[in-house]
Amino acid sequence: MTIQAIVTDIEGTTSSIDFVHQTLFPYAKQHLRAFLHAHAGDAEVQAQIAATAAIEGRTLSLDEAADVLEQWIAEDRKLTPLKDLQGLIWAQGYAAGALTGHVYADTPVFLTQWHAAGQRLYVYSSGSEAAQKLIFGHSDFGDLTPLFSGYFDTRIGAKRDVASYRTILERIALPGEAVLFLSDIGEELDAARAAGLKTCQLIRDAKAKPFPAHPQARDFSEVVVG
Repeated sequence: MTIQAIVTDIEGTTSSIDFVHQTLFPYAKQHLRAFLHAHAGDAEVQAQIAATAAIEGRTLSLDEAADVLEQWIAEDRKLTPLKDLQGLIWAQGYAAGALTGHVYADTPVFLTQWHAAGQRLYVYSSGSEAAQKLIFGHSDFGDLTPLFSGYFDTRIGAKRDVASYRTILERIALPGEAVLFLSDIGEELDAARAAGLKTCQLIRDAKAKPFPAHPQARDFSEVVVG
């Protein structure tokens, strides 16, 4: 069946892992505590602090919540309250011009080509939907968000869970064999394939662990979209 949609990861796939870990995460950690205090009265911030406390199973003061969230950043935890708060902090950074979204040079070229060819494009990342839109909306190559038909984050499930990809298929109303999933992480590709999706592993640098069971590409120019 012809590929009708492409679902792409961000880290190590459209964008550098180093950008996320050496730029975005430190920026969020640096500004987290001050952001919580400055926006303690905001409903969204209160909701995420409550969600953090629920995960910890105890009541948290504002600074105790900051301690927990900073620890989660250090541990690279894929937890929704952290991801949502990071997104809010990054939004301020992008708006102030302190951040721009890194994407590989071939990313806008091939996203544009695939979009023009009629493939619907989606993002599935552990970063919040808001954070995903920020990276592509403020990319080094301009606003890429018009190319995408939708975004998925950990609200639909963990990226290594087969059920998450089944949910994506339900949401986009396509059979698995019509959808190609791109990621650098083999376990994510395994889960996607188990849900019926086509897969391709991006091996952009030495940090990627090859999973030979999946087709592989060094960049988007080598991705086969049949």
